[in-house]
Amino acid sequence: MSGDADDVVRFWERLGLPGIIDVHTHFMPERVLRKVWAYFDSAGPLTGMEWPIEYRHDEDERLALLRSFGVLRFTSMLYPHKAGMAAWLNGWAADFARRVPDCLHTATFFPEEGVERYVREAVEAGARVFKSHLQVGAYDANDPLLEPVWGLLAEAGVPVVMHCGSGPAPGKYTGPEPVGRLLARHPRLRLIVAHMGMPEYTEFLALAETYPEVRLDTTMAFTDFTEDFTPFPVAERGRLAALGDRILLGTDFPNIPYPYAHQLHALERLELGDDWLRAVCHGNASVLFTVD
Repeated sequence: MSGDADDVVRFWERLGLPGIIDVHTHFMPERVLRKVWAYFDSAGPLTGMEWPIEYRHDEDERLALLRSFGVLRFTSMLYPHKAGMAAWLNGWAADFARRVPDCLHTATFFPEEGVERYVREAVEAGARVFKSHLQVGAYDANDPLLEPVWGLLAEAGVPVVMHCGSGPAPGKYTGPEPVGRLLARHPRLRLIVAHMGMPEYTEFLALAETYPEVRLDTTMAFTDFTEDFTPFPVAERGRLAALGDRILLGTDFPNIPYPYAHQLHALERLELGDDWLRAVCHGNASVLFTVD
């Protein structure tokens, strides 16, 4: 077991947990992942900064690492950047979930003809979480083509992890305003706001206070890397504590520029208490995804 794994295991053992649940990890077809890594290497316009990949390993090694960390359940967050990709990605993700039973079966979509059909097929095939990336996909959550999808997912109670905040760089359709319009029409949608909605932390916390099914994941928030350019407002820690039953651990593994354990220690140093940490790192996701 690596020193990094030792550090992670000590964290959850101290809290008396059986392990942790990470709702924001990336597994995707290798050629797609390599293109994602190449984009990070090039400091493209959606990142705009140096972004070294800490866990640039093949799939088997990445799976072994998560298991050595004590990650009981994780996701295969994948997303299309254009039409015609999502159904193919969903086929790959369904196969991945079959061969990797500790992965929560993940699916995705894009505003295109046929989207309602393939989303329904994914739900019927057992998809437990969807990924929507408004920044990379450059689409509006309120696109009429997606309207039946939101209704379907709200009715089925399947959560959607959405990158809708304007960090690390704003997109044409990112920010709280379009998401607020979506939720006004679909208040029962189980929306998980990725990255705590950075940099619009305050506005997305307000949406969570307004809509009981809205949650936020911690992906990269509170870490030294992110605090350097998008610090979480200290004044909002009280609201963060009050919403402790709707904050979920996410990390962005493997596409992170620091060791996995740093995300956990960044949460710990918020000093919101061990009960809050237990809920965020295990309990909340365990309830949401009915994980024993």
